[in-house]
Amino acid sequence: MNPNPIPATAPVQIIRREAMAEVLRAEAAVEPDAPSTGPVTKTTQIIAIYGKGGIGKSFTLANLSYMMAQQGKKVLLIGCDPKSDTTSLLFGGKACPTIIETSSKKKLAGEAVAIGDVCFKRDGVFAMELGGPEVGRGCGGRGIIHGFETLEKLGFHDWGFDFVLLDFLGDVVCGGFGLPIARDMCQKVIVVGSNDLQSLYVANNVCSAVEYFRKLGGNVGVAGMVINKDDGTGEAAAFAANAGIPVLAAIPAHEDIRRKSASYEIIGRPGTQWAPLFETLATNVAEAPPMRPKPQTQDQLLGLFSAEVTGRDFQMQPATLFDMCGKTEIVKETLEVVYDAA
Repeated sequence: MNPNPIPATAPVQIIRREAMAEVLRAEAAVEPDAPSTGPVTKTTQIIAIYGKGGIGKSFTLANLSYMMAQQGKKVLLIGCDPKSDTTSLLFGGKACPTIIETSSKKKLAGEAVAIGDVCFKRDGVFAMELGGPEVGRGCGGRGIIHGFETLEKLGFHDWGFDFVLLDFLGDVVCGGFGLPIARDMCQKVIVVGSNDLQSLYVANNVCSAVEYFRKLGGNVGVAGMVINKDDGTGEAAAFAANAGIPVLAAIPAHEDIRRKSASYEIIGRPGTQWAPLFETLATNVAEAPPMRPKPQTQDQLLGLFSAEVTGRDFQMQPATLFDMCGKTEIVKETLEVVYDAA
């Protein structure tokens, strides 16, 4: 009896391998399609908007996206803030189901997420919220990454929008929120600020991040700044000039705007009092090229404001041990072995 019998399936396996090899050779012999040399028919502008929490990013984006849609553009607005409030103004205060929450529910039910589960529209504007974990139950930045992974599965890159506007927190620095800048997921960044030090500090941080990744070979640039709640004092405009970025629009601190925004009313409608403002903003956002910003130092930021406001004339004094515990020296017992000299 043969101690090493050949399995009966061996000839079949050999034939299958040879057939597969022939198929692969035939595929390899096919010349790839020649690259297209015709004019580009459509290019999607992906724009990330950053700013301090509460500075008015969502207000600006809701009205900007609405105006763009009325100008005939196909616009997608994506909220990338764990608060999930980017689209609330657009939808009259109604909460939009988030991608993360919907994805979790569908996964438990054994179902796939469909576009209609997470994307909704109003008057030509398409909008969705990535969402985030509840307080203490996960990482908001990781939620952003998971949300974009889900968008890619839904065919995000084939949707054919003219503009995709991403609403990001600017005062959270973990990786997920810096994704568009770090991974070249957008062509340009817009910062929203006001005439206060904190919002300009955040805008400057975003400019620093853009410049950092440009030095590493990135391509994202800052297209400009939107000044919201502008009271005319000029600090935000001065910052933009020093950073080498244009002011795309200055939205005034007006009671009518505040009241209508609080009641979830879109003011960027054609034919209204504020329509020219958002028409200009829409044009500037579309046409502004990405630029390398010049981040400012802390002292340069403070220099935008008077010394009375910032207290920058204060001299810092180092603390001493006596300040901490009322002693000039603290003797601690030690287990160190000290040998006498021989």
